[in-house]
Amino acid sequence: MPNVMETIYGKAIAAQKRIVLPEADDVRTVTAARKIMDLGLAQVVLVSGEDKIHAAAKEAGVNLSGCRIVDPSKSPARQEYAKSFYELRKSKGITEEQAYDIVGDPLYFGCMMVYSDEADGQVSGATHSTSDTVRPALQILKTAPGCKLVSAFFVMIVPNCEYGENGVFIYADSGLVINPNAQELAEIAIQSAKTMRSLLGYEPRVAMLCFSTKGSASDPIADKVVEATAIAKERAPEILIDGELQADAALVDWIGQAKSPGSPVAGKANVLIFPDLNSGNICYKLTERLAKAEAYGPVLQGIRKPVNDLSRGCSADDIVNVSAITAVQAIDC
Repeated sequence: MPNVMETIYGKAIAAQKRIVLPEADDVRTVTAARKIMDLGLAQVVLVSGEDKIHAAAKEAGVNLSGCRIVDPSKSPARQEYAKSFYELRKSKGITEEQAYDIVGDPLYFGCMMVYSDEADGQVSGATHSTSDTVRPALQILKTAPGCKLVSAFFVMIVPNCEYGENGVFIYADSGLVINPNAQELAEIAIQSAKTMRSLLGYEPRVAMLCFSTKGSASDPIADKVVEATAIAKERAPEILIDGELQADAALVDWIGQAKSPGSPVAGKANVLIFPDLNSGNICYKLTERLAKAEAYGPVLQGIRKPVNDLSRGCSADDIVNVSAITAVQAIDC
Protein backbone atom coordinates (compact mmCIF):
# COMPACT_ATOMS: atom_id res chain seq x y z
CA MET A 1 0.00 0.00 0.00
CA PRO A 2 1.45 3.38 -0.96
CA ASN A 3 2.55 5.50 1.99
CA VAL A 4 0.57 8.56 0.99
CA MET A 5 1.24 10.57 4.13
CA GLU A 6 4.97 9.97 3.75
CA THR A 7 4.76 11.54 0.29
CA ILE A 8 2.75 14.48 1.64
CA TYR A 9 5.16 14.92 4.55
CA GLY A 10 8.09 15.04 2.12
CA LYS A 11 6.44 17.75 0.05
CA ALA A 12 5.54 19.74 3.16
CA ILE A 13 9.08 19.55 4.54
CA ALA A 14 10.48 20.82 1.27
CA ALA A 15 7.95 23.67 1.06
CA GLN A 16 8.34 25.05 4.62
CA LYS A 17 5.02 26.89 4.60
CA ARG A 18 3.64 28.94 7.50
CA ILE A 19 0.54 27.33 8.98
CA VAL A 20 -1.75 29.12 11.44
CA LEU A 21 -3.32 27.12 14.27
CA PRO A 22 -5.88 29.52 15.77
CA GLU A 23 -7.17 27.17 18.49
CA ALA A 24 -3.91 27.39 20.38
CA ASP A 25 -5.57 27.33 23.79
CA ASP A 26 -6.36 23.64 23.19
CA VAL A 27 -4.03 20.91 24.46
CA ARG A 28 -4.29 18.90 21.22
CA THR A 29 -3.34 21.94 19.17
CA VAL A 30 -0.19 22.79 21.10
CA THR A 31 0.80 19.11 21.15
CA ALA A 32 0.38 19.04 17.37
CA ALA A 33 2.36 22.26 17.03
CA ARG A 34 5.32 20.68 18.77
CA LYS A 35 5.14 17.61 16.51
CA ILE A 36 4.87 19.73 13.37
CA MET A 37 7.96 21.69 14.38
CA ASP A 38 9.91 18.57 15.39
CA LEU A 39 9.09 16.86 12.09
CA GLY A 40 9.92 20.01 10.13
CA LEU A 41 6.56 19.96 8.33
CA ALA A 42 5.88 23.68 8.55
CA GLN A 43 6.52 26.86 10.46
CA VAL A 44 3.77 27.09 13.07
CA VAL A 45 1.90 30.25 14.02
CA LEU A 46 -0.17 29.87 17.19
CA VAL A 47 -2.96 32.42 17.50
CA SER A 48 -4.92 32.91 20.73
CA GLY A 49 -4.57 34.64 24.07
CA GLU A 50 -0.91 34.37 25.05
CA ASP A 51 -1.67 33.27 28.62
CA LYS A 52 -4.08 30.63 27.35
CA ILE A 53 -1.48 29.28 24.91
CA HIS A 54 1.14 28.92 27.64
CA ALA A 55 -1.42 27.31 29.98
CA ALA A 56 -2.30 24.73 27.31
CA ALA A 57 1.39 24.05 26.67
CA LYS A 58 1.98 23.54 30.39
CA GLU A 59 -0.94 21.12 30.61
CA ALA A 60 0.32 19.22 27.56
CA GLY A 61 3.88 19.21 28.84
CA VAL A 62 5.30 20.66 25.62
CA ASN A 63 7.82 23.36 24.84
CA LEU A 64 6.71 25.80 22.17
CA SER A 65 10.15 27.07 21.25
CA GLY A 66 10.34 27.87 17.54
CA CYS A 67 6.60 28.48 17.24
CA ARG A 68 5.43 32.00 16.56
CA ILE A 69 2.86 33.08 19.16
CA VAL A 70 0.43 35.84 18.26
CA ASP A 71 -2.15 37.29 20.67
CA PRO A 72 -4.76 39.23 18.65
CA SER A 73 -5.60 41.41 21.64
CA LYS A 74 -2.01 42.62 21.83
CA SER A 75 -0.96 42.54 18.19
CA PRO A 76 -0.13 45.84 16.47
CA ALA A 77 -1.41 44.24 13.25
CA ARG A 78 -5.00 44.11 14.54
CA GLN A 79 -5.77 47.70 13.56
CA GLU A 80 -4.46 47.21 10.03
CA TYR A 81 -6.31 43.92 9.69
CA ALA A 82 -9.50 45.66 10.86
CA LYS A 83 -9.13 48.29 8.13
CA SER A 84 -8.61 45.60 5.48
CA PHE A 85 -11.55 43.55 6.75
CA TYR A 86 -13.76 46.64 6.77
CA GLU A 87 -12.92 47.30 3.12
CA LEU A 88 -13.71 43.70 2.27
CA ARG A 89 -17.07 43.70 4.07
CA LYS A 90 -18.37 47.29 4.13
CA SER A 91 -20.73 46.52 1.26
CA LYS A 92 -22.39 44.04 3.63
CA GLY A 93 -23.08 46.82 6.13
CA ILE A 94 -20.24 46.17 8.58
CA THR A 95 -18.88 49.13 10.54
CA GLU A 96 -15.23 49.87 11.35
CA GLU A 97 -15.89 49.17 15.02
CA GLN A 98 -17.44 45.80 14.18
CA ALA A 99 -14.50 44.97 11.93
CA TYR A 100 -12.08 45.63 14.78
CA ASP A 101 -14.04 43.34 17.10
CA ILE A 102 -14.37 40.58 14.51
CA VAL A 103 -10.66 40.37 13.65
CA GLY A 104 -9.95 39.90 17.34
CA ASP A 105 -11.37 36.41 16.96
CA PRO A 106 -8.39 34.04 16.41
CA LEU A 107 -10.05 32.33 13.42
CA TYR A 108 -10.61 35.67 11.69
CA PHE A 109 -7.23 37.02 12.76
CA GLY A 110 -5.53 33.91 11.36
CA CYS A 111 -7.35 34.25 8.03
CA MET A 112 -6.27 37.90 7.89
CA MET A 113 -2.66 36.73 8.37
CA VAL A 114 -3.11 34.40 5.39
CA TYR A 115 -4.79 37.15 3.37
CA SER A 116 -1.89 39.53 4.18
CA ASP A 117 0.76 36.91 3.24
CA GLU A 118 1.91 36.66 6.85
CA ALA A 119 1.00 32.98 6.67
CA ASP A 120 0.21 30.43 3.97
CA GLY A 121 -2.72 28.45 5.37
CA GLN A 122 -4.89 27.81 8.41
CA VAL A 123 -6.21 24.71 10.19
CA SER A 124 -9.04 24.81 12.73
CA GLY A 125 -12.12 22.91 13.84
CA ALA A 126 -10.83 21.10 16.94
CA THR A 127 -13.01 23.37 19.07
CA HIS A 128 -15.15 25.09 16.41
CA SER A 129 -17.83 24.02 13.96
CA THR A 130 -17.26 23.65 10.22
CA SER A 131 -19.26 26.84 9.60
CA ASP A 132 -17.01 28.72 12.05
CA THR A 133 -13.98 27.52 10.09
CA VAL A 134 -15.34 28.14 6.59
CA ARG A 135 -17.07 31.48 7.18
CA PRO A 136 -13.95 33.64 7.72
CA ALA A 137 -12.21 31.90 4.83
CA LEU A 138 -15.01 32.77 2.43
CA GLN A 139 -15.42 36.31 3.75
CA ILE A 140 -11.71 37.12 3.63
CA LEU A 141 -9.92 34.81 1.20
CA LYS A 142 -12.86 33.99 -1.08
CA THR A 143 -12.72 31.34 -3.80
CA ALA A 144 -9.69 30.60 -5.96
CA PRO A 145 -9.45 32.09 -9.48
CA GLY A 146 -11.81 30.26 -11.79
CA CYS A 147 -13.72 28.67 -8.90
CA LYS A 148 -17.21 29.54 -7.73
CA LEU A 149 -17.56 26.79 -5.17
CA VAL A 150 -15.76 25.45 -2.10
CA SER A 151 -16.07 21.69 -1.75
CA ALA A 152 -14.56 18.97 0.42
CA PHE A 153 -12.75 15.73 -0.32
CA PHE A 154 -11.34 12.78 1.57
CA VAL A 155 -8.11 10.99 0.76
CA MET A 156 -9.03 7.32 1.15
CA ILE A 157 -6.35 4.65 1.53
CA VAL A 158 -7.72 1.12 1.35
CA PRO A 159 -5.39 -1.71 2.42
CA ASN A 160 -4.81 -4.70 0.14
CA CYS A 161 -6.79 -3.08 -2.65
CA GLU A 162 -6.12 -3.52 -6.36
CA TYR A 163 -8.47 -0.73 -7.40
CA GLY A 164 -7.85 2.98 -7.83
CA GLU A 165 -4.19 3.84 -7.36
CA ASN A 166 -3.32 0.64 -5.48
CA GLY A 167 -6.00 1.49 -2.97
CA VAL A 168 -5.62 5.28 -3.00
CA PHE A 169 -8.65 7.39 -3.93
CA ILE A 170 -10.08 10.86 -3.74
CA TYR A 171 -13.75 10.84 -2.64
CA ALA A 172 -15.70 14.07 -3.27
CA ASP A 173 -17.82 15.77 -2.17
CA SER A 174 -18.06 13.77 1.04
CA GLY A 175 -18.09 16.58 3.55
CA LEU A 176 -19.60 19.92 2.53
CA VAL A 177 -21.87 20.51 -0.50
CA ILE A 178 -25.20 18.86 0.25
CA ASN A 179 -26.95 18.70 -3.12
CA PRO A 180 -24.83 20.17 -5.94
CA ASN A 181 -26.47 21.03 -9.23
CA ALA A 182 -24.90 19.92 -12.51
CA GLN A 183 -22.62 22.97 -12.77
CA GLU A 184 -21.45 22.55 -9.18
CA LEU A 185 -20.93 18.81 -9.59
CA ALA A 186 -18.77 19.47 -12.64
CA GLU A 187 -16.69 21.94 -10.65
CA ILE A 188 -16.25 19.44 -7.81
CA ALA A 189 -14.98 16.91 -10.36
CA ILE A 190 -12.47 19.34 -11.87
CA GLN A 191 -11.24 20.55 -8.47
CA SER A 192 -10.83 16.96 -7.26
CA ALA A 193 -8.85 15.97 -10.35
CA LYS A 194 -6.46 18.85 -9.77
CA THR A 195 -6.20 17.84 -6.11
CA MET A 196 -5.28 14.26 -7.04
CA ARG A 197 -2.50 15.55 -9.28
CA SER A 198 -1.10 18.30 -7.04
CA LEU A 199 -1.50 16.70 -3.62
CA LEU A 200 -0.87 13.03 -4.31
CA GLY A 201 1.04 13.16 -7.59
CA TYR A 202 -1.18 10.70 -9.48
CA GLU A 203 -2.77 11.30 -12.86
CA PRO A 204 -6.51 11.61 -12.17
CA ARG A 205 -9.11 9.32 -13.71
CA VAL A 206 -12.45 10.73 -12.66
CA ALA A 207 -15.65 8.69 -12.40
CA MET A 208 -18.96 10.53 -12.08
CA LEU A 209 -20.84 8.00 -9.96
CA CYS A 210 -24.51 7.14 -10.23
CA PHE A 211 -26.93 4.22 -9.84
CA SER A 212 -26.95 4.11 -13.66
CA THR A 213 -24.27 3.48 -16.28
CA LYS A 214 -24.55 5.15 -19.67
CA GLY A 215 -28.31 5.42 -19.70
CA SER A 216 -29.15 2.07 -18.08
CA ALA A 217 -31.76 3.93 -16.00
CA SER A 218 -33.65 7.17 -16.40
CA ASP A 219 -34.16 9.60 -13.53
CA PRO A 220 -33.47 13.29 -12.74
CA ILE A 221 -30.57 12.21 -10.51
CA ALA A 222 -28.94 10.33 -13.39
CA ASP A 223 -29.71 13.22 -15.76
CA LYS A 224 -27.84 15.58 -13.40
CA VAL A 225 -24.76 13.35 -13.45
CA VAL A 226 -24.88 13.05 -17.25
CA GLU A 227 -25.11 16.84 -17.59
CA ALA A 228 -22.32 17.40 -15.05
CA THR A 229 -20.07 14.99 -16.95
CA ALA A 230 -20.63 16.88 -20.20
CA ILE A 231 -19.91 20.22 -18.52
CA ALA A 232 -16.73 18.93 -16.89
CA LYS A 233 -15.44 17.46 -20.16
CA GLU A 234 -16.08 20.72 -21.96
CA ARG A 235 -14.43 22.84 -19.26
CA ALA A 236 -11.43 20.53 -18.73
CA PRO A 237 -10.88 18.38 -21.84
CA GLU A 238 -7.37 17.52 -20.64
CA ILE A 239 -8.75 15.54 -17.67
CA LEU A 240 -9.92 11.94 -18.04
CA ILE A 241 -13.57 12.12 -16.90
CA ASP A 242 -16.40 9.72 -17.64
CA GLY A 243 -19.93 9.12 -16.45
CA GLU A 244 -22.48 8.32 -15.52
CA LEU A 245 -20.89 5.17 -14.07
CA GLN A 246 -21.99 2.74 -11.41
CA ALA A 247 -19.39 2.07 -8.72
CA ASP A 248 -18.47 -1.40 -9.99
CA ALA A 249 -18.12 -0.08 -13.54
CA ALA A 250 -15.82 2.66 -12.24
CA LEU A 251 -13.55 0.28 -10.34
CA VAL A 252 -13.55 -3.19 -11.90
CA ASP A 253 -11.95 -3.38 -15.34
CA TRP A 254 -14.00 -6.15 -16.91
CA ILE A 255 -17.26 -4.71 -15.63
CA GLY A 256 -16.27 -1.24 -16.78
CA GLN A 257 -15.44 -2.42 -20.28
CA ALA A 258 -18.65 -4.45 -20.46
CA LYS A 259 -20.85 -1.54 -19.36
CA SER A 260 -18.89 1.30 -20.97
CA PRO A 261 -16.71 -0.12 -23.77
CA GLY A 262 -13.68 1.97 -24.67
CA SER A 263 -13.98 4.28 -21.68
CA PRO A 264 -10.59 5.62 -20.48
CA VAL A 265 -11.93 5.75 -16.91
CA ALA A 266 -14.24 2.75 -16.45
CA GLY A 267 -12.48 0.09 -14.39
CA LYS A 268 -9.57 2.44 -13.66
CA ALA A 269 -11.04 5.33 -11.64
CA ASN A 270 -9.05 6.85 -8.78
CA VAL A 271 -11.23 9.94 -8.24
CA LEU A 272 -14.81 9.14 -7.27
CA ILE A 273 -17.37 11.95 -7.55
CA PHE A 274 -20.66 11.36 -5.75
CA PRO A 275 -23.95 12.89 -6.90
CA ASP A 276 -24.67 14.38 -3.48
CA LEU A 277 -23.35 14.60 0.06
CA ASN A 278 -25.74 11.92 1.22
CA SER A 279 -24.09 9.23 -0.92
CA GLY A 280 -20.57 10.64 -0.54
CA ASN A 281 -20.63 10.76 3.24
CA ILE A 282 -22.20 7.31 3.55
CA CYS A 283 -19.67 5.76 1.18
CA TYR A 284 -16.58 7.23 2.83
CA LYS A 285 -17.74 6.02 6.26
CA LEU A 286 -18.59 2.55 4.94
CA THR A 287 -15.21 2.32 3.20
CA GLU A 288 -13.42 3.44 6.36
CA ARG A 289 -15.18 0.91 8.60
CA LEU A 290 -15.78 -2.11 6.39
CA ALA A 291 -12.49 -1.99 4.47
CA LYS A 292 -10.49 -0.70 7.47
CA ALA A 293 -9.40 2.20 5.30
CA GLU A 294 -7.58 5.34 6.36
CA ALA A 295 -9.66 8.46 5.72
CA TYR A 296 -8.00 11.89 5.69
CA GLY A 297 -10.43 14.77 5.60
CA PRO A 298 -12.67 16.49 5.01
CA VAL A 299 -10.14 18.70 3.25
CA LEU A 300 -11.42 21.86 1.61
CA GLN A 301 -10.69 22.81 -2.00
CA GLY A 302 -11.58 25.86 -4.05
CA ILE A 303 -10.44 28.54 -1.56
CA ARG A 304 -7.91 31.12 -2.78
CA LYS A 305 -5.49 29.99 -0.06
CA PRO A 306 -5.91 26.79 1.95
CA VAL A 307 -8.03 26.74 5.09
CA ASN A 308 -8.97 23.34 6.46
CA ASP A 309 -11.45 21.93 8.90
CA LEU A 310 -10.97 19.37 11.66
CA SER A 311 -13.40 17.14 13.47
CA ARG A 312 -14.03 18.26 17.03
CA GLY A 313 -13.11 14.72 18.02
CA CYS A 314 -9.71 14.97 16.31
CA SER A 315 -6.42 13.91 17.87
CA ALA A 316 -3.16 15.82 17.87
CA ASP A 317 -1.94 13.50 15.10
CA ASP A 318 -4.99 14.40 13.00
CA ILE A 319 -4.03 18.07 13.33
CA VAL A 320 -0.48 17.24 12.26
CA ASN A 321 -1.68 15.38 9.17
CA VAL A 322 -4.17 18.05 8.10
CA SER A 323 -1.51 20.72 8.63
CA ALA A 324 0.85 18.80 6.33
CA ILE A 325 -1.88 18.54 3.68
CA THR A 326 -2.57 22.27 4.05
CA ALA A 327 1.12 23.06 3.57
CA VAL A 328 1.18 21.05 0.34
CA GLN A 329 -2.00 22.74 -0.90
CA ALA A 330 -0.32 26.11 -0.29
CA ILE A 331 2.50 25.32 -2.73
CA ASP A 332 0.38 26.20 -5.77
CA CYS A 333 -1.29 29.28 -4.23
